[in-house]
Amino acid sequence: MPMSRIVAATAVLATALVATATEASAQTSRSHLGPRIGYNFDAEVATVGGQLSFPVGNRLEFYPSADIHLVDEGSMFGVNLDLKYRVPGQSLPWLYIGAGLGILSRSVGNFDNTDTGLNLFLGAESLRGRVHPFVEGRVTVADGSTAQLVAGLNFTL
Repeated sequence: MPMSRIVAATAVLATALVATATEASAQTSRSHLGPRIGYNFDAEVATVGGQLSFPVGNRLEFYPSADIHLVDEGSMFGVNLDLKYRVPGQSLPWLYIGAGLGILSRSVGNFDNTDTGLNLFLGAESLRGRVHPFVEGRVTVADGSTAQLVAGLNFTL
């Protein structure tokens, strides 16, 4: 998928998100599952993947995710084991921040490399209804640090 389409899709999703943002309600006490698309700025490739979220406390969720990076040669796959915290307050119910463990594996021919590092991310997610659009920026700090922008949908389970 060309970068311009990813940016356009992310902009549309972010606009819809801001337009539908409402106070976080009981939706944060339920698990969610969904697909995502994105762009890895360091590898300059599109990504596809998915995420889960499981409530573990007030405003805190266990948030594992995985992404396949659509590289021209070989393979590139990322797994994230994160905690997501929903920022409190009436004016920011849609905002979340988080951190966790990021694992990125790259293989091309005889070359194999796996980097493990610290994930830091910031996102926005509408919590209206059973389907929640979101957009998220993520940085993984490791030997091969990366920056990624993703957008997707979370379905309430």
